[in-house]
Amino acid sequence: MRPAWLALATLLAAGAHAFAQTPVVRLDFTDQQANPWRWTLTLHPDGSGHFTSQRNTAPISPGQELEAPDINRDIQVTPQFAQRVFLTAQREHWFNEPCASHLKVAFQGWKKLSYQGPQGAGSCTFNYSKIKDVQALSDSLLAVEQTILEGARLEMFLEHDPLGLNKEMQFLTQAAQNGEAQQICTIRGILQRLAQDDQVMDLVRKQARKLLARQGT
Repeated sequence: MRPAWLALATLLAAGAHAFAQTPVVRLDFTDQQANPWRWTLTLHPDGSGHFTSQRNTAPISPGQELEAPDINRDIQVTPQFAQRVFLTAQREHWFNEPCASHLKVAFQGWKKLSYQGPQGAGSCTFNYSKIKDVQALSDSLLAVEQTILEGARLEMFLEHDPLGLNKEMQFLTQAAQNGEAQQICTIRGILQRLAQDDQVMDLVRKQARKLLARQGT
């Protein structure tokens, strides 16, 4: 019979190996002029993931006193969205190829797309990608980041400036309609709070309910 410590070590090693083999797609973004200036979004095939961001230390712009704080939280996107992400990664050889465009385009922040999993590992860094599907994937993940930031801002407004919620909800609704904010399900919690809070404007509650109805987009 194997000693208990040996059995435990074997179990832990197997668990660590399985964790290391869990596929993950990651987008790292940096732009010294943006706020947040650095953020990371990771996703797994089941739609689970994590988001972290770091605010710029530059002075806050006038009229934006309630910018989102640093964020460090788990997120959940729809399985359909996650499937599109990983299919793109597979189609693009796990990002193991040059993807940056050499065209003169405005600086939009450095994006690093990477994959790690049983199929291997790869990454590519770009401001704007010459590969259509890679650029489209980057745009979609940036839109998810926009949703998460708006969710954090809504939390700030609810706590510090409830009267400002209406304008913020209008902005989020418009962004969701034009695709600049995607995967509303990542901020389901704050939207449910707003939809049920009798202390906020009725219009805000209605907007929150409408967004919850399309949270899979």
